[in-house]
This record gives sequence, structure tokens and C-alpha cells, in this order.
Amino acid sequence: MSCEWPGGRSRFFAKGMHMKKFTLAVHSLGNIGTRVVEAALAAPDCQCLGVIRRAESLGTQSHALRGLPEFADLASLEAAQGRPDVIALCGPSRSIPETAEAFLKQGYNCVDSFDTEIPATVARLDAAAKAGNSVSITAAGWDPGTDSVLRALFEAMVPRGTTFTNFGRGRSMGHSVAARAIKGVADAVSITIPVGGGRHSRLVYVVLEEGENLADVTARIKADDYFAHDPLDVRQCRDREELAFVADQSHGVLMERTGASGMTDNQILKFDMRINNPALTAQVLVSCARATTRLQAGCHTLIEVPPIAMLRGERMDIISRMV
Repeated sequence: MSCEWPGGRSRFFAKGMHMKKFTLAVHSLGNIGTRVVEAALAAPDCQCLGVIRRAESLGTQSHALRGLPEFADLASLEAAQGRPDVIALCGPSRSIPETAEAFLKQGYNCVDSFDTEIPATVARLDAAAKAGNSVSITAAGWDPGTDSVLRALFEAMVPRGTTFTNFGRGRSMGHSVAARAIKGVADAVSITIPVGGGRHSRLVYVVLEEGENLADVTARIKADDYFAHDPLDVRQCRDREELAFVADQSHGVLMERTGASGMTDNQILKFDMRINNPALTAQVLVSCARATTRLQAGCHTLIEVPPIAMLRGERMDIISRMV
């Protein structure tokens, strides 16, 4: 659609916002990038221009590319396909702040699912986005991300009380990437196990590099900030083939809040979902990519983004359908 949303704009929306097709570039083709490609191709208002990959990876994973062109850098993609409206950053989590900062300063909107040190990252990316007159939505997965929105709504509904977010059982992509980065680890998968009351334990399956021993690798994993705060169990797999049997990508969350609305106690709220982890994260990224084309310059988290900005369609049609 090309018509401007009628009825006025929220102060969050960019001046002169129009409903139109947006173009997307996917940065990295790992678990998330592969699913972002799928979500982008399934969105009628999204045109995926291609995938940016390491030069040594070009020519591989043709099925995951689903017919899209691949490029070794953004300049090559832009020369062939034109400038993207948004870049979905799907590389290793710890590389996201630096990568996003560079693109934002150049004026590219970016979305990412970075999941640690969020206040500091928001401040860093906000400065970069305002310098480049661009938009960032960071921590745009399902937790942090859509679960953050639900926690905020739960607290608005029941201001006095306690919320517990219980994850799993399921595979944590961020923790798995962190485990694979540990010295002596050839490959790894981290499983999150809910203990209750918002507490979790981590079960990490590892394939060791030649010459390494499990005790040393376990100590290094435990020292990493991703794992230092939870009970940890590290188990060795003989090879990647054995690891594949425990690398299920399912996950889930049970969120519970108990408290008071006004002066009335015993208000109990629950949210429960069981999902494919990378598929849902990727879908949130594509929905947030749409939202970046409707927001003012700066860095946003999902609790600051109007939900309507993430949805395809004309404003009053969405209101009529949802409200």
C-alpha cells in the first residue's frame, strides 16, 4: 500500500511515513539468517535483496539461500541490488554491537537479537543511529524481545507483584554460540532447563578439539559470563554426528505473574509457548525490520515500539481487526 496512515501519527512514527514494500538485506547465514530468509520471503511486503556472507562461505548452502543472491560485503550487494531499507544482523551475538554501530553511522536501519548488556548497547547504538539518521531495534528476539513486552504488559495490569520467566526446556542459541567460542571446543549445544521461580540450569554438550580434556573445557565454560551465574553440567559427545542428536531447536517459556491490581490481590497472569527457537527469532526480526521504516531515528527496544508498527497493513484496517 502507498497511502499514508490516516488519523494522525504517534510521536514514535517518522514524519511522512508511508505504507510500502520494504527491502531487506540479511547479514550472515547461520541458524537465524537461514530462518530470516524464509520469513522475509513469506512476507508479501518484504523484498529480500540478498545475503551478505564471508567470502569463504560463498557458493555453499544453496538450499538455505532459497534462490537469493549472495555477496561478500554490503557494497557488492548494493551495487547489484540497490540500497536496502533494513539490514537484519544475524551473525554471532557478541559481534552485533560493533557491526550495528558501523552500519547505523552509515545511515542503514538495522535489527538484531543481541541479548546481553542491553542498556549499554542501547546507549551505544542510539548515538550511532542519531549520527546516521537511521533506526535500530536491538534485542529483537523473543527473549529479550516479545517476552519483554509481555512482562511490561503484565506489570501494567498487575503493578504490585512478582513475575517469573521460566525458559525451556530447550536449546539456547546465544548460549550455544558462547560455548562454541570457548577455547578447546570444536562444537557445542547448550540446553536451558527450568528449575522454577525464574531460575535455570545449563546442560552443555561439547565436541572437544583434539588434545583437550573435559575438565579444563568445563572450567573455561563456567568462567564465561553466559554460564557463570547458573548451575552447569557439561557432557562430552564423541563427534558432531552424536551432537546432532541433542541439537533440537525447540524451546519455550512459561511466564507467571501474581500480585495486585489496585487494592485487589490474587491476580494471576500466565503466558505459555512452545516454539522453534530460530524460526520465532527470525520472524520477530523481520517484523521489526518493517517497524524500522516507521520509526524516528535512534535505537529502540521492543517495549518502546508500538505493536502496530510491526504489522503489515494499513493503520485503520489493523485497528479495526485488532481492537
